[in-house]
Amino acid sequence: MSFGSSLLSASRTPQPQPHGIEVPQAPTDTISAVSWSPKANFLAASSWDNQTRVWEVQPNGTAMPRAAIQHDAPALCVHWSPDGTKVASGGCDNQARMLDITTGQQATVAAHDAPIKSLRFVQTMGQTVLVTGGWDKAMKFWDLRQQQPIHTYNLGERCYAMDSSANLLVVGTADRKLHIFNLQNPGSPYKVIDSPLKYQTATISCFPSADGFCIGSIEGRCQIQFLDAQKASSSFSFRCHRVDKEVYAVTNICFHPVHGTFATAGSDGTFHFWDKDSRQRLKGLSAVGMPITAAGFNAQGSIYAYAMGYDWGKGHTEHKQGSKVALMLYSCRDEDVKPKQAGIGTKKR
Repeated sequence: MSFGSSLLSASRTPQPQPHGIEVPQAPTDTISAVSWSPKANFLAASSWDNQTRVWEVQPNGTAMPRAAIQHDAPALCVHWSPDGTKVASGGCDNQARMLDITTGQQATVAAHDAPIKSLRFVQTMGQTVLVTGGWDKAMKFWDLRQQQPIHTYNLGERCYAMDSSANLLVVGTADRKLHIFNLQNPGSPYKVIDSPLKYQTATISCFPSADGFCIGSIEGRCQIQFLDAQKASSSFSFRCHRVDKEVYAVTNICFHPVHGTFATAGSDGTFHFWDKDSRQRLKGLSAVGMPITAAGFNAQGSIYAYAMGYDWGKGHTEHKQGSKVALMLYSCRDEDVKPKQAGIGTKKR
């Protein structure tokens, strides 16, 4: 059955589950990334089954399949344009493809010599540019009207994670370096630092205020990092996604678009909401029974989408054919994500 072909069954009002509502016609293999349109409740998810799918989420929680981007190999990343009309997807076929959601037209818009791990639409030099980071150790800036990149930067190692906010762009690489760009002058990073965390970078999320970022590692730890020298002493790390002596990877960090709080998700199958300013956890959900591989808030901050499936953390030998893959929609209440006054102790670095 092709994606979106069974609109009748997809349009039935779903029954709420303890951890949200399940999206219909989910991918058949692990979801690598999710992204919400900044202008409407369109949700995109890239998957190891070689597709990136798009759903339209209705006010009652119903998700309607709308479109799909087909890759020739696993899709690893997805992101929407600022105007919400286009969605780009990159993957192991070494290409980024873009779908115009208004016309349905698709085109190849970027290419690398190895898989594209991360991509972001950013505003720089007075225009919207697509930035791609690959396992070929290259970072490329693309004017979508041209076939060749307008700028290429050598990261020195494979791109593992990327995020942007306003003029801030942060890229994490396999050697635990963090390349920090000011998009007003994107030719080269204004700062390259070692990650404050001792283990491999798994995810990055920039503050909505663009004065810092949060990174998560495979060792169940996050770092809140301020960029301003006067605020640097306020940076701190904290442990999360640990069960007794078992340590799990932090697979996703994303900031709430309204309140500035943030969510973490992990291989332990849990997600939690946090307030970095008061240094406390706001709410934690019980484990969903399998790793959470991707997550994100919609533009209003009212829905938190998260993907469940095998995260390959234990290699191919532990992968079970036909294991469940699901994309869930969790309805966020204000009391779950609003900042609170009280603080808790956290380890400073």
